[in-house]
Amino acid sequence: MISRRVAITGVGIVSPHSNDVRSTFNALLDGKSAVRELFLESDVGSLVVAGASSTLAPSYTSFTPAVTATADKISLFALYAAKSAIDDAGLDLSAENPERVGVAAGTSLGGTISQEGAYQEVFKRGKSRLSPFTLVRVMYNGPAAQIAMQHGLEGPSITHSTTCSSSSVSIGESMRTIRHGYADVMIAGGSEALFSYVSIKAWQALQVLALPRDKNVSGLCKPFSLDRNGTVLGDGAAFVVLEEFDRAKHRGARIYAELAGYGVCSDSGHLTQPSVSGQCRAMTAALEDANLAVDQVDYINAHGTGTQVNDVTETRAIQRAFGSHSFKMAVSSTKSMHGHLVGAAGALELIVATMALSRGAIPPTAHLTLPDPDCNLDYVPNFGRKSVVRAALSNTFAVGGTAAVLAIRQI
Repeated sequence: MISRRVAITGVGIVSPHSNDVRSTFNALLDGKSAVRELFLESDVGSLVVAGASSTLAPSYTSFTPAVTATADKISLFALYAAKSAIDDAGLDLSAENPERVGVAAGTSLGGTISQEGAYQEVFKRGKSRLSPFTLVRVMYNGPAAQIAMQHGLEGPSITHSTTCSSSSVSIGESMRTIRHGYADVMIAGGSEALFSYVSIKAWQALQVLALPRDKNVSGLCKPFSLDRNGTVLGDGAAFVVLEEFDRAKHRGARIYAELAGYGVCSDSGHLTQPSVSGQCRAMTAALEDANLAVDQVDYINAHGTGTQVNDVTETRAIQRAFGSHSFKMAVSSTKSMHGHLVGAAGALELIVATMALSRGAIPPTAHLTLPDPDCNLDYVPNFGRKSVVRAALSNTFAVGGTAAVLAIRQI
C-alpha cells in the first residue's frame, strides 16, 4: 500500500473568541478567556459557557435560502469554518478533479437544536406534521453533506461521531485517506452546537460541568489547578485543508505543518472515566506513526478538561509515554479559555497546536494560580511564551473511550 506525506495548508474556525484563526491565537497567547455566563430559558437557568463568536451572525446572509432552510446551526458553523480553511489554503476547487477531493466532519450530538425543536412541535404544540427539511437538519452527516454540496466535492464524504474526539478522528482518518491514495485533498474537522435544553441537562447530570459563581466567571475553567471543579462547554467549528504533500509544494501552497502521525484506540475500561494506559497507548501510537522520538516533541495541547479525574490521568499518561522528557516539554490546555467544543474540540486544538508550531509561540493554561501537586508538568501557567516547536501532539480523550492523538511537525 502506498504511503504519502500529508500537509496542512489551510485553517478555518468559528470559535468563542472570534472567527479568525490569527486573532484567536493572539487572544490565547495573551491568556484571554471567552468564557461567559449565558441565561437559558426554563429550569436550566444560568450556565457558564464559551459560546461561538456572535460575529458569525451577519455572515448568515451569505448563505442561500436553500442552505438556511436545510441546515442546522451545526452545519452553518461547519460551512463557515470549512470555507475559511479553503480560502486560507488558496485552493481553487473549480480547478480540481472533484472526485479526488473529499470531506470528513466530526460531531458529538449532530443537529440537536433542530431535533429538540421538532420534538417540541410534536409533543408540546401537538402538531401532526413537521417541516420536510427536519431530517436533513438533524442528521449527523448534515455538516459533511452541506460542505460537499456547497463546493461540489465528489470524493469521500464521511462523518465520525466519537463524542470529544470526533473531529480528531475525522482529521486522522482523512490523513490516512490521502496517505493511501484514496484522495488528494480532504476538508476535515468538526462542528458542535449543543446549547439545547436536553443537551445541557444531560451534561449537567454527568456532573462534570464547572458550577457558576458570582465572581470571575471567565476564570471558571482551571485545568490542572488544585481548585479545579469541572469543564465549561463551548460550541463552534474548526476545519483544516489536508493535501498530499508533494502536490501542495508543486502548487506553491503555504504549508503550516506536516500532519505526520495519528494514534487511535479504545480506552475500554469505563464509559466516562479514562485510564492512564489507554491515553498512553494513543500517544505512543501517534509518535510511532509519525516516526517521532519522544525528545523531538516540544509541545502537547492537552485534552485538559479541568475535571478532577481527567487532569491527573492525562498527566500520568504523558509521564508514562514520554518518561523523563515529560518534564522538559510544554503542556497546556487552551480549554481554559475557549471551553470544551466537544465534537469540534480536537480540530480547534490541532489548529492551536499548528499555530504554535508555525509561530514559535506556546499558549498558556489560563487561571493556573494554585498548582495541583499531582499535576506536576510544565503547563505554561497563565502567560504564553516564545518557544521553538519542532513537533507537537494534540490530545483528545472521549466519553465512550475513543482516544485520538494527532502529531504534527515542522517541514
